[in-house]
Amino acid sequence: MIDPCFFHVDMDAFYASVEQADNPDLIGKPVIVGGTSGRGVVSACSYEARKFGIHSAMPIFQARKLCPDGCYLPVRMNRYLDMSRFIMDILKQHAPVIQQISIDEAFLDMTGTELLMGPPESSAGTIKSSIRNQTQLTISIGIGASKFVAKMASARSKPDGLFRVPPGREIDFIDSCRIKDIWGIGPKAETALASKGITTVKQLRSFDELTLKRLFGQSSGSFYYAVSRGIDPGIFTGETKSRSVSNELTLSEDVSDRETLRQLIFDLSHQVFFRTLSDSVTGKTAFIKIKYTDFSSVSAQKSNTSPFLSAEELFFSAWELFDKKWDRRPVRLIGAGIGSIEESGHAVQNELFDSGYARKHKLEKAVQTMQSSGIHLVKASSLLGRKNSSKRKP
Repeated sequence: MIDPCFFHVDMDAFYASVEQADNPDLIGKPVIVGGTSGRGVVSACSYEARKFGIHSAMPIFQARKLCPDGCYLPVRMNRYLDMSRFIMDILKQHAPVIQQISIDEAFLDMTGTELLMGPPESSAGTIKSSIRNQTQLTISIGIGASKFVAKMASARSKPDGLFRVPPGREIDFIDSCRIKDIWGIGPKAETALASKGITTVKQLRSFDELTLKRLFGQSSGSFYYAVSRGIDPGIFTGETKSRSVSNELTLSEDVSDRETLRQLIFDLSHQVFFRTLSDSVTGKTAFIKIKYTDFSSVSAQKSNTSPFLSAEELFFSAWELFDKKWDRRPVRLIGAGIGSIEESGHAVQNELFDSGYARKHKLEKAVQTMQSSGIHLVKASSLLGRKNSSKRKP
């Protein structure tokens, strides 16, 4: 019987690394991507910046206090999407099955490929070299018998890491991790576990599932039971039943600040919309996802009579959904997407009688084309500061 084999490919400090690759003068410097003013939040930062305590979703003004001499750059989402697509194309040359889960992460199902591509460590090394040679970027790869273990393994030796958990050694690997290193267990979850005297993975595994559910609730209890045994809790299950385009972000720290969450929805909406442009599709349903500290999650969606033809429209709809659904508890994961997908040619044709829609779509397409050609355009993020932005022009 062939053992399952999954790679988790994680691009190291992706946005910041792309900026450093495009501008070698930035190599070795603390690069913070997210804004050039004191407003907004950090979208990504280089490892040099992380040494100052900077992390994603941190307010820019706070990052500037920690690292006043850092290189603060605006988000160039289209450039990152282009590089992401290029890297995914490289991965497709090395793996039979690819599941992209974010702009900078993907799972490769390498089960049964050893005779053709060599041992897992060897084929992973080949992939790393190929990406480095073609993009000047580094990636970290984790190898395991499940997607969950592979994702955990990729974080073990970042950046530029390669770590394999051999089949049958999952428990040993999990036991070597601190509670806070387990994917999905954040600071507040760690505190909740510690309040019950659980400070190690072995202690967590000593509880049966029923007891964990009683102590921490149905969702969290099941999650803790699975991950303490190295079992994939079913987070990375693949595509949804209906075709959609979405992005989500797991926050390094829980966020409850409304304006910070608003900017994150803004960023995610633009990522999603430009992906639909690249795929020549569009959709008329906006949806959002929220996951709280206790792993409970909610989602909401709203369909329009016509497709979204600008990132601005998608953002307004996604934020309206989020603001109505969010119960003001701290958020650990946030997501946004477009559903009811169809080919954009047909969708746009249906909207040609509405010159406003047509002009917006043409503008978005022009922005995408120009940025792909290397022309740097920044869309006005001042949208985020408007009290009644839906009634004003960008």
